Amino acid sequence: MTAAGRWLMHLCMIGIDWNLARAFCATADTGSLSAGARRLGLTQPTLSRQVAALESALGVTLFERIGRRLVLTETGLSLLDHARTMADAADALALAAAGKAREIAGNVSISATDAFAAHLLPEIVERIGKAAPQITITIIASNALSDLRRREADIAIRHVRPTEAELIGRRLGEMRAHFYAAENWVARNGKPRSTADLRRAEFVGFESAESFSAYLNDAGIPVSADQVRIVSENGVVAWEMVRRGLGVGVMLREIAARTPGVVPLLPKVLDVAVPLWLVSHRELHTSRRVRLVFEMLAEELSGRPEGSLSRRRLGKRVGRPLA
Repeated sequence: MTAAGRWLMHLCMIGIDWNLARAFCATADTGSLSAGARRLGLTQPTLSRQVAALESALGVTLFERIGRRLVLTETGLSLLDHARTMADAADALALAAAGKAREIAGNVSISATDAFAAHLLPEIVERIGKAAPQITITIIASNALSDLRRREADIAIRHVRPTEAELIGRRLGEMRAHFYAAENWVARNGKPRSTADLRRAEFVGFESAESFSAYLNDAGIPVSADQVRIVSENGVVAWEMVRRGLGVGVMLREIAARTPGVVPLLPKVLDVAVPLWLVSHRELHTSRRVRLVFEMLAEELSGRPEGSLSRRRLGKRVGRPLA
């Protein structure tokens, strides 16, 4: 084993993330957190946290601020070459892994709700395709939970925790959902200032009008079944109705942000926490191509900030069809 490999193994054994070594080197080379963050494609707060985490893990101070620049302490200077060795070894490992990824071939099926599949998956699938072009991705867009035990899909993106013993689930955090309306709807009806103002609104719902209005009333939103004027079990169809100004609907914030012409209604009041889970069968998770896609999905999706749990029960009620 090379010296770089021995050093990388040693730091991994004591729990040092090699991304922290990259953060240290970039900050040392550029002399500032902002410049280092630009080099690594990170935000300045993220790079600052990584440098602080490395200092905490090692129990030392690596930098001192002189004017507007960060200057290495004596300890930091003595550790810099070691950190470069670790960062270089990590880069070499990543390049080798990328090369192996391109040798993996076959089909991997991903199950997600229709709106999630239509609005959020394309850019992620594009990145997977560039990293592993020999893998064919099959998208199963359905609001019903795919039965992974019967191989209806290799990987599922869900908003509920798996309960089957044969399944592996990784919780990636939470997404948020709000009520939205089109700008032209707001122009005609005005923007609600309280949930009471929604008594006059027309809604686009899922399942039956009676069930949807019951969900909203259970959450403290006074809506009658007569107000639910359009119903569709297809999330993409329901969202298009909302976009065209035909009523108020519920959608994930991440999808709404990609939809021009819609605005949130009472976002601080009607704020729903939607858990995000990545699920696979235990046996399939031993497949190299499934494991690769699973980890890439986890990396792409886990960057979403996790919010506090909603104080309302609406998340439990409408979490399944939101995306």
